[in-house]
Amino acid sequence: MRTVPAEAGRAPEPGPAPEPRRRSSRRDAVEPAHPVPAADPGVRETLARAVRAVDAPDVVVAWSRRGERAVCTGGTAPPPVVSREVLRYETGSAGKTLTGLMLAAMVRAGRVRWSTPAHALLIPGSAPRPHPITLLHLVTHTSGLPGLPADLYPGALRHRATNPYAGYPTRRVLEAFARHRSRRPPGSRWRYSNLGAAVLGHALGAACDTSWEGALEEWVLAPLRRVGAVNLGTAPAPGADPLRGPVDAVGHGRDGVTPVPPLLMGGFPAAGAVRGDPLSLLRLLEAHLRPAGAPDPVLAAALETVRTPVLRRGRRGDRTHTVTWFREEGPRGPVLFHAGATCGQQAFLGFRPGTGTALVAVCTRRFRSRDAFPVTARNLLDALP
Repeated sequence: MRTVPAEAGRAPEPGPAPEPRRRSSRRDAVEPAHPVPAADPGVRETLARAVRAVDAPDVVVAWSRRGERAVCTGGTAPPPVVSREVLRYETGSAGKTLTGLMLAAMVRAGRVRWSTPAHALLIPGSAPRPHPITLLHLVTHTSGLPGLPADLYPGALRHRATNPYAGYPTRRVLEAFARHRSRRPPGSRWRYSNLGAAVLGHALGAACDTSWEGALEEWVLAPLRRVGAVNLGTAPAPGADPLRGPVDAVGHGRDGVTPVPPLLMGGFPAAGAVRGDPLSLLRLLEAHLRPAGAPDPVLAAALETVRTPVLRRGRRGDRTHTVTWFREEGPRGPVLFHAGATCGQQAFLGFRPGTGTALVAVCTRRFRSRDAFPVTARNLLDALP
């Protein structure tokens, strides 16, 4: 494994769960999406086939290429009152990409360095450690931290179908980080860690004298609104009228019928609290495709940074990562992507710089064995122009 740095709160409680929507025939699966320009008929048919392949109450796929966009929606349940393409969806781990983007922006602005030890931000004045876990280690999952703290599991298991993180506050996340000891130095092994992502979020918030949510708003969300990504957020939206604010999609359990309450992340917001509507998420990806069009030079430089490979792993070094994205070689050049799953929803974000193609796919059913959604979404990015 090789790592190369490019140096230069509490959510509102959910309301009562809505009544389950009756599942309908898979033949009702595609409905038109009117707010975006029509794409080539072949693109529209490819999107429609992908929607039909996913067995979930609500499915949305959104595509763009150099200014042309198309959205296709459908699902096994009747259409909701608010159009599917307008709803916000939980992105789960795919939202980690925004924390990585924030870190890159803060490095560019000189607020932190890739080599800044996390404990120096979280415990100001603490004694230096011989092998500190740095911000680069955290964002690249090379910190050596476990995927989750061991003491999270007893409480999480009681709520594993709804909100396993909600009862584990920030204080306990930081305590788990403080007591961690590893036999291997940081940077020697890749190990995907939601704990590491959570610690990174709190460290970046501390560097800005605020929370992760506050820092993300300042460094990422506010600038992105200026390029049209207007409906990204980190807390459940209580409203039901899109004219008055965001409206969230309702997730469902593995059966595709039982509603799941909105996700609450406790002390882990940076690991999976980001929500967004498909068009806002698509504009986020379009910003990655055209960094020079960002509203300020700091964000433009950060968008360029997070496209650059920094880590190779695997026996042949064939698995490549940037500081935020998984990266694979595709038939038309490199593909950068990240998937996410929550207790009742799934998301896939991906883009191909060589063709200027971006893809967002979301659905409202919990991941299960042999689920078609992840493979369908990833293959779709290769199939589309």
